[in-house]
Amino acid sequence: MNDYVLITGATSGFGEACALLFASKGYPLIITGRREERLLSLQNELKEKYNVDVHSLVMDVRDEQMVNNAVMSLPDPIKSNISILINNAGLAVGRGPIDSGITDDWNRMIDTNVKGLLYVTKAVVPYLKLQPGRQIINIASIAGKEVYPGGNVYCASKHAVDALSRAMRIDLVHYGIKVTNIAPGAAETEFSIVRFKGDQNTANSVYDGYDPLVAQDIAETVWFVASRPSHVTINDIVIMPTAQASATVLTKK
Repeated sequence: MNDYVLITGATSGFGEACALLFASKGYPLIITGRREERLLSLQNELKEKYNVDVHSLVMDVRDEQMVNNAVMSLPDPIKSNISILINNAGLAVGRGPIDSGITDDWNRMIDTNVKGLLYVTKAVVPYLKLQPGRQIINIASIAGKEVYPGGNVYCASKHAVDALSRAMRIDLVHYGIKVTNIAPGAAETEFSIVRFKGDQNTANSVYDGYDPLVAQDIAETVWFVASRPSHVTINDIVIMPTAQASATVLTKK
């Protein structure tokens, strides 16, 4: 199989689960992340376990020049065979009212969730245009559908992802490029550890009393979207744990 899947934020959570699942299906991969040691460890694991070609790109999606240089560093036969881009890199940092927000937190979320997605998409789209039926899958959030207390800037950034997914679909439909927006609800990954800046106890308490989604759930959803026939595009999916009815309505066991 020569159709490469490029996954951003592949060193943990949804991205890592997607890499493992697509490799198990025989897809060669391009995996990206900031943490070189974890990225190379995953690359070795995928190659040994699934015998697929894996290229790793150490990059921070917030740095446009780094993104462009990383994509350009790929051999031409690989760049021209990127068939799926999974824009997964994203984060939430902090939670509180807008008037006590920390601007560095705001910048990290906007630079990663919005600008980073744009930089990677712009760098990769010229190669997706080479053949019809290629695809962009953007990992958004229920925070891109609703706004909740303390979520202000994170919600705004994920609303932007939702809007960009719709805009990309319009801009790229003439090239036969599919665009899908996936909006997960509460999911237990490193997300809460990052949001609460390493406070493990607070992060763990987020999931007390109910069964959240796990990374594999999202990876399987991404696989479902990517494995549809060429004439089918899944535009938008909201996926929640059974215990969650909305961003702020959860039931405990």
